[in-house]
Amino acid sequence: MSTGRPVVLDPTGRDIHGEADHLRALGPATLVELPGGVLAWSINSYEVGKALLSAPNVSKSARRHWPAFYNGEIPPDWEMISWVAMDNISTTFGGDHRRLRRLTAKAFGSRRAEQVRPMATHMVNTLLDRMADAADAGEVVDLKAAFAYPLPGMLVAELIGMSEEARVAAAKVIDMMTATNITPEQAQGVLLGWRDAITDLIALKRAQPGDDITSDLIAARDEDGSLLTEQELVDTIFAILGAGSETTINFFDNAITQLLTHPEQLELVKSGQVSWDDVIEEVLRLESPLASLPMRFAVEDIQLDGVTIHRGDPILINYAALGRDPALHGESAGVFDVTRQHKEHLSFGHGAHYCLGAGIARMVAKTGLSALFERFPRMTLAVSATDLVPYPTFIMNGNRQLPVHLSGALTWREGEQSALGRA
Repeated sequence: MSTGRPVVLDPTGRDIHGEADHLRALGPATLVELPGGVLAWSINSYEVGKALLSAPNVSKSARRHWPAFYNGEIPPDWEMISWVAMDNISTTFGGDHRRLRRLTAKAFGSRRAEQVRPMATHMVNTLLDRMADAADAGEVVDLKAAFAYPLPGMLVAELIGMSEEARVAAAKVIDMMTATNITPEQAQGVLLGWRDAITDLIALKRAQPGDDITSDLIAARDEDGSLLTEQELVDTIFAILGAGSETTINFFDNAITQLLTHPEQLELVKSGQVSWDDVIEEVLRLESPLASLPMRFAVEDIQLDGVTIHRGDPILINYAALGRDPALHGESAGVFDVTRQHKEHLSFGHGAHYCLGAGIARMVAKTGLSALFERFPRMTLAVSATDLVPYPTFIMNGNRQLPVHLSGALTWREGEQSALGRA
């Protein structure tokens, strides 16, 4: 275990996996320094991470279990303030978390889940159609901007009843929130910006309710105020928007990059020797969309093999390190291999905070990837993978752009042959 000088996390996220490897080498629990000089414990071992994710003595509530926060030592313009100043299913503990999770799970009921697949298929085909002209012209396309970025946001915005104009504005705020190289002034603006955007959405849906999650939660709130407070309503809707979009954006970014840089493995998928499910789980293991998620807090002292995480200490789960832990996946843990027999990962979390939208996320991933590579089977990266520029964050794991040559859509005859091959 690491108890020495804290490792200062790189806010630019230039080498997420190199940093994760370094932290893992220092021990399963390593003291790190966040922006603003805040110290936290980075958990770098799959075994320890899994245990802490489900431990009853680990909380996600800064209001209840982070003394530096509730005593006013953390300023309101701290660079990562939005991650701890929310009151939703991601930042509550105990009975409050169970109450909000039951309510949110109900909003994601089976009827709504049935709506998602045709909605996702339509949105995927719409985005692919938009790219067809660029493919025919041989233009370089930023696949992150044209596909990976809009698809999850459009889908989640539809589910919460947010207009396209409002979604685009909110997306800019979310992007700023995930960046860890922002200034304190920008951080305060982010906090105010997303709360204003969701408050406006709630006001609209109170006046004009629809068949969406926001309207359902408003109805529950207005019928019985004990179910959730107004701030919990605002923060929960934002959590759904942010969690449902940012992680899936990064998943598509990483999945496409891995497949294009490993054409022999892409061929295994095209030939039917491995499934898209195999691809999805291996990408989630190797390239978790989340790198280090803030934050959790020790409810009481936690003893970890010679190191004490004291009551109130912040904790980061280093997902980038967990998925590549050689203790679980052996010497090839850092290698992309869709034929790998065991692909265990914690990218959707574990325990009480396991992602409610995991099933929907996997469905959208499969729908999007299969359609993209069927429509553009000749696609290649337009730059070397080493030239891709990471997004400036140690929280998320993704790139700023993903330039590709689509190299022409399928001709009518090729499409017919592809369909016959699937029959």
